[in-house]
Amino acid sequence: MVTSMTATQKRLLIGAAVLVAALLIGYLALALTSGSTARSGTTVGGVDISGLGQEDAAAAVESQLGPLAAKRLRLTALDDTFRVMPAEAGLGLDAAASVAPAYGHTWNPVTLVQQLLSSQELPALPTVDEPRLAAEVDSIADTVDRPAVEPTLEIRKGEAVVTPGTPGRVLDREATMAALTDAVLEPRAPVQAVVLDVQPTVTADAADEAVALAESAAGSPVTVTAGSVTAQIPGRAVGRALSFVAADGAFVPQLDGAVLHEAIADELAPIEVKGRDATFRIKNGTPRVVKSKVGQGVSDDELAAAVAEVIALPAAERRVTVPVGVREPELTTEEAKSLGVKERLSSFTQQYPYAAYRSQNIGQAAERINGTLLMPGETFSLNDTILERTEENGYTEGFVVGEGGVFQEALGGGVSASATTTWTAAFFAGMERVQTIAHSIYISRYQPGLEATVAWGIFDMKFRNDTPNAVFITAGTTPTSMTVSFWGTKEYDEIDAEFGPRRDIVPFEKIYDDSPECQGQDGVDGFTITVDRVFHKDGVEVKREPITTRYKPAPDVTCGKDPKDDKPKDDKPKDGEANGGEPSPSAEPSPPAGDASPSEEDVFSNQ
Repeated sequence: MVTSMTATQKRLLIGAAVLVAALLIGYLALALTSGSTARSGTTVGGVDISGLGQEDAAAAVESQLGPLAAKRLRLTALDDTFRVMPAEAGLGLDAAASVAPAYGHTWNPVTLVQQLLSSQELPALPTVDEPRLAAEVDSIADTVDRPAVEPTLEIRKGEAVVTPGTPGRVLDREATMAALTDAVLEPRAPVQAVVLDVQPTVTADAADEAVALAESAAGSPVTVTAGSVTAQIPGRAVGRALSFVAADGAFVPQLDGAVLHEAIADELAPIEVKGRDATFRIKNGTPRVVKSKVGQGVSDDELAAAVAEVIALPAAERRVTVPVGVREPELTTEEAKSLGVKERLSSFTQQYPYAAYRSQNIGQAAERINGTLLMPGETFSLNDTILERTEENGYTEGFVVGEGGVFQEALGGGVSASATTTWTAAFFAGMERVQTIAHSIYISRYQPGLEATVAWGIFDMKFRNDTPNAVFITAGTTPTSMTVSFWGTKEYDEIDAEFGPRRDIVPFEKIYDDSPECQGQDGVDGFTITVDRVFHKDGVEVKREPITTRYKPAPDVTCGKDPKDDKPKDDKPKDGEANGGEPSPSAEPSPPAGDASPSEEDVFSNQ
């Protein structure tokens, strides 16, 4: 039986259908219009964008947060503070990406209700240019990083002496990049860099084993038989020839065959004929090969290998037999001719005021640098070349930059001029930079950003010959200058230095020092500078390498008590005093021995 619908039921059904249609139309309208404007209470990094379209919201965020993102950051790494400009480091505000999550259509009814009833807080997002940020952090790491110093073992007067190593440090580049990125959109406060300790690898047990071997090696002679000759290498000569290199957590022994050979050279003379290695001399501005000469006798390498087998044995068993044969030169004439040393790559002369200690120390360094032959792929180390600055190695005391930028006396003072001269010549010769550390303060006779210094056991000046040809280095001095020249085969037509402006100026402070050791000096502002090394080939620029250097301020040091300490508060300034009682400029002390003297023109050449 079919029951007909009543009028009331029809009206209810029609009403329900109308309601559903209205709700559906409202839902469709809300869904289609959702995301076109930011819902009420939406903020991005604290900036209210309620009711704004996406472009207007991005403009509002850029207007309010953009200036913050452009402000200089201060990065603290241990005792050093670095000033980082976000734009130069590839950091900034990404306003469009920051507001994007507040927009977009949704068909989810739950999400639509949430958009109507709740507010939304979105973070501001930074832009990050990874290569530029990495380059900025790398330049900071050049100052922060200090390699761990491995312990050393030397034979001194027959005794093995171990000098303990010291920890190093390394900037955690990834963590520091992340810290800078996180800080660029935050209220400005010092950003803490992440610096990790680096420990020496040689253990105490390994050092003890090496000491035992060294004492055994120097404890008794080694008897050598070569042809008709029998000779004894004294134990002390074995000790002089023995050295240790830290590698893989242990001391690896090495014997210098030349030292061993020299100890018995007189006894070997009847069966030997001296030879000579090929080298180069510069004649009329052109390198010429000095021919090698084959010798006869006992090979240094074979002698060292034979002695190494017995230095740990009891005295009665320390006997070796070595063959007599050809003593080949380490570099033959034909090898020298094939090395590509045919023209001057660069030459640089550094001027400096005369001082007796400079003549001695820089002269010693130049003598050891002169004649260096750097083969393709080899790395030049200034510390290894000029040796430790000791009296035994020919060095004397002179002025160096001490703690806080104050000059003090130490062995080897002035040697940094050899570092600057050699590195600048290497710069224009196109050598690959491995490690160069500028002075902590700016010394006015040097070209800012294009200078280097060294400290024994702390940091070095290193560069690598990354060309396919050998490089021959010559060095010489006058009482007031040092010149270093590089010879090889040119890879580039020209290599230039482009100097950026000094920026991030940090004014120096004035201090008084009444100690007997005081050395008065003029103050020098700190600053940052970038020097670009620009490579040209076939008339066009083919490569550019930026080097950023940060100089700390050096204080103005006056020897004596601060006059303000003794002056009654109601005293008026006396004649010749100003600026709160500081002495007039005419009373300022001179810098020690010319170490911060007015700039003298440096001679640059890359021809």
